[in-house]
Amino acid sequence: MTETTVSRSAVLAGGAATVAAALLGGTAQASTKEHPHVALIRRYYAAYAKGDLNALREFFAPDIRWAIPGHHPLAGTKTGVKEVLAFFTELGRAGFRAEVLFLAADGDWVVDMHRGWSTSPPGLDITWVLAYRIQRGRIVEAVNFAADQHAADAFFWQRYPLAPLPDRLRTR
Repeated sequence: MTETTVSRSAVLAGGAATVAAALLGGTAQASTKEHPHVALIRRYYAAYAKGDLNALREFFAPDIRWAIPGHHPLAGTKTGVKEVLAFFTELGRAGFRAEVLFLAADGDWVVDMHRGWSTSPPGLDITWVLAYRIQRGRIVEAVNFAADQHAADAFFWQRYPLAPLPDRLRTR
């Protein structure tokens, strides 16, 4: 058996089908039609790249749930379009960018692997995986997974420190 080496650039340039074919000793078959949920997520990323948060509204179901992992000020599940857009507003303050590396769909789910990095301040540059659940042409659920959660937590604590007491506490 011969060993097949696949470089990171092959992954980025050729996608998962090319890599899988190389590892299995075959050739990649080009798909003539993209899954509609994958096409939706591609359009979502194009809108996100423009920085127009209002354009993102069309992709979200009214009761969307977006789970952010970690132990930092932005972590937790955001519920509803207003909370999700508030989260994206904060990411915008850090100049977050994303470059899609891989998308695949199965049933109602799309899996996305992307490079996500900050520009203000620079410093966080890791791979993220998101699982999106799609219903009726809208994202109803998104679950984030960070390749380096410790780095993400440290970055978000640095960028979004807590206010001093008593301003940090919500009053009732």
